[in-house]
Amino acid sequence: MSPPVAIVTDSTAYLPSVPSGVTVVPLQVIVGGRPYDEGVSPAVGEWTPVTTSRPSPARFSDIYDSLSGISGIVSIHLSGDLSGTAEAARLAAETASVPVEVVDSRSIAMGLGFPVLAAARAAASGSPMHEVASIARAVASRTQTYFYVDTLEYLRKGGRIGAAASLVGSALLIKPLLHLESGRIVPLEKVRTATRALSRLEDLAVAAAGTAPVEVAVQHLSAQSRAEALAERLTRRLPELVRLSVVEVGAVIGVHVGPGALGITVSPAG
Repeated sequence: MSPPVAIVTDSTAYLPSVPSGVTVVPLQVIVGGRPYDEGVSPAVGEWTPVTTSRPSPARFSDIYDSLSGISGIVSIHLSGDLSGTAEAARLAAETASVPVEVVDSRSIAMGLGFPVLAAARAAASGSPMHEVASIARAVASRTQTYFYVDTLEYLRKGGRIGAAASLVGSALLIKPLLHLESGRIVPLEKVRTATRALSRLEDLAVAAAGTAPVEVAVQHLSAQSRAEALAERLTRRLPELVRLSVVEVGAVIGVHVGPGALGITVSPAG
């Protein structure tokens, strides 16, 4: 049997737990000019000012070279339209000691996490590198993410708002629903109250799930009780639900969405 395929991802996957064979490369949060790896940065209330940064190609090179006893690496990352992380991985792949295939998930959070978990399962079963990468891309293409933010101000400041920029002028008057489309954050609907927005978010997830077996992740930032309530309602409404997790996102997403954000990712069950 050939050596296994290793999986590398980045910290914006926010995996509920990291499976064996998966290595996580942290993005950085820059607080007052000082860089911190995501996961060891100061609390949200202390961030003044705050930006984020991709891992360097050198850091990817170090990770790739540290992995031994493998036949290749599938490196799966957040959308290239939101970060230069996948590009840094590609640069490092050019000089890696083993073959590396970089996959741009065209998503973030568990929109990235579900493809990573599918790839990890395929690698653990002995699939070759090209099949592992193909599975990651297929799951990514069929995974849908919808999210709600209390305000668009954080996305505007972070420059990640993309096509949703048209909503900024009325940001104080609406509770926007957004989703990821072709790797970019785009507006979906304008809702007047948080209660209606969360109800609509739930309906969108149910519609996305359809009648097929699915895995679902409810993600939040400083909104644990609302996330758990949303997860409980989804459990009742999704008869083919295979697995559901509630995950709090970290600093890199937190900088851009702000406290109170809630998202739902729906992925086909593998």
